[in-house]
Amino acid sequence: MGGVTNLSDLSANDKQELVASLSAIVVGGSGELSSENLVKVAEASGNTLTASWATLFSSVVTSGGGIAKFCPAPGGGGGSGGGGGGGDAAAAEEAVAEKPVEEEEVDAMDGGINMFGDDEAAGSGDY
Repeated sequence: MGGVTNLSDLSANDKQELVASLSAIVVGGSGELSSENLVKVAEASGNTLTASWATLFSSVVTSGGGIAKFCPAPGGGGGSGGGGGGGDAAAAEEAVAEKPVEEEEVDAMDGGINMFGDDEAAGSGDY
């Protein structure tokens, strides 16, 4: 689909794939991801979606763990999910009370090789 600037430039299959993808994002974020719901969203947007594309996308996204696995929320980073609820309050206070370890800044040029032959390396015998 590279270089397409207008939806009318898409082939029928490419347009079906795009409509199915966008419908899955809309439905997966707010409701049950079924082929019927994908078709409803596609039609509400003024497009059509064949039952085969709707079924394919609904089954792939559902079996893959939901739309959040494919499109994580902004800032979510797509990590491995949240922790369990109901943790120990004392442990939470200890974690907050711990002082973070400060890292020492290191100059990237310290101890590195001199690729440009300035005066420092003139007598070192390098190339």
